[in-house]
Amino acid sequence: MKHIFKEGKSLTGPTILLLHGTGGTEQDLLPLADIIDSEANVLSVRGNVLENGMPRFFKRLAEGVFDEEDLIERTKELYQFIDEAAQEYGFDRNYVIAAGYSNGANIAASLLFHYQDALTAAVLHHPMVPRRGIELPELASVNVLITAGRNDPLCTEQESQDLETILQANGADVEVHWENNGHQLTQTEAEAAREWYQRKFK
Repeated sequence: MKHIFKEGKSLTGPTILLLHGTGGTEQDLLPLADIIDSEANVLSVRGNVLENGMPRFFKRLAEGVFDEEDLIERTKELYQFIDEAAQEYGFDRNYVIAAGYSNGANIAASLLFHYQDALTAAVLHHPMVPRRGIELPELASVNVLITAGRNDPLCTEQESQDLETILQANGADVEVHWENNGHQLTQTEAEAAREWYQRKFK
């Protein structure tokens, strides 16, 4: 997968996995990683799927309707890529914290839904529930921050609440940061992510 790796202060420290939104690239969220933890390793990945020329992490059938078969396959692909990148660059595979926006947040959530050891933690900016009615792995050691907009037309309040409930039911420590905004990733959300991260990991 096309990506950028930036070594931080220590390869044994946290690695922030950046996952962009629809139409983004591996460059988009680099400033977000700097805000969250400027000393962390950074692995920023570009989605392998194109929708009308726009990179995404998995296919969708319509707005808000995921191609579940492709989602499962692309989640596996990303999971294996993180394994390979950890071997190549020497970062701690057991200390990976995802920070994703929109489509990137959805694939990060899908990693949590499908793999017990995929992520130490996740910052999910404007995510949806990736799949419903499936059994999740035990997530007792996983910390999750969801940031959501009360006026988000794509990821509704109910969607964010459902995701929080599902993750908590499987043991994850989940916090939700609400804003009265739409689907955009705001500066105050980035600052909320930094505050949460400092509290959990510093």
